[in-house]
Amino acid sequence: MDHAEAETRLLDAAEGLFYERGIQAVGMDQVRAASGLSLKRLYRLFPAKSELVKACLDRRDRRWRARLAAAVGERPEGDERVLAVYDWLHAWFTEPDFRGCAFVNAYGELGAVDPAVADVVRAHKRAFRAYMAELVTAAGHPEALTGPLVLLAEGAMTAAAISGSPEAAREARRGAERLLGPAAGRS
Repeated sequence: MDHAEAETRLLDAAEGLFYERGIQAVGMDQVRAASGLSLKRLYRLFPAKSELVKACLDRRDRRWRARLAAAVGERPEGDERVLAVYDWLHAWFTEPDFRGCAFVNAYGELGAVDPAVADVVRAHKRAFRAYMAELVTAAGHPEALTGPLVLLAEGAMTAAAISGSPEAAREARRGAERLLGPAAGRS
């Protein structure tokens, strides 16, 4: 097995375990067993668990943002693209393995003790905010509206994880419609 294949297997296994069970609850031996790699190969690829966590989060960030952008890009320009964020969140929340925001989860577990993990989480949240700002201003709204719209999305992620219900995304969408104004969500 070449380096790229081994790394992919390792990241797939680690990301799944960390997201399902929590980072601190999963030992490197469990990651090794799930990946099918030897412990020696695992540590050659990622000498420390922190590096593995960071790599998982970096990869998840790219995938998450690409999926969101693809869904939003299918909608007409304007308010519909802003509201598409909440529709996409609803779809994500209904996935059978949804366990909340992996970045918030990682920050909750390691943010205070692992600056590298905290940096990755903050970068993800900044990128999401910047993306929302682009959508908001492209729809003709003041950039100042970005903060409340981001908080609706972030709150929906947390509420959906805790409640086990995707309805938080629908509630957040209704709040976003009110913030965007009377014409929001109507084509």
